Amino acid sequence: MKKIDSFVWLIWFLLVIAWNYGYPAATPFLDVLVALILSILNMLILKFIKK
Repeated sequence: MKKIDSFVWLIWFLLVIAWNYGYPAATPFLDVLVALILSILNMLILKFIKK
């Protein structure tokens, strides 16, 4: 199960990086908002997988 957690975290991390490079003109507020949304999705995916 530890590998799945690490893999999902890595996907989240790559998506945050993709957001920051894909939308460099985004405000800091949007950066935090997108990271928060991706984090919530990360938790939901982990909860779904662990069932």
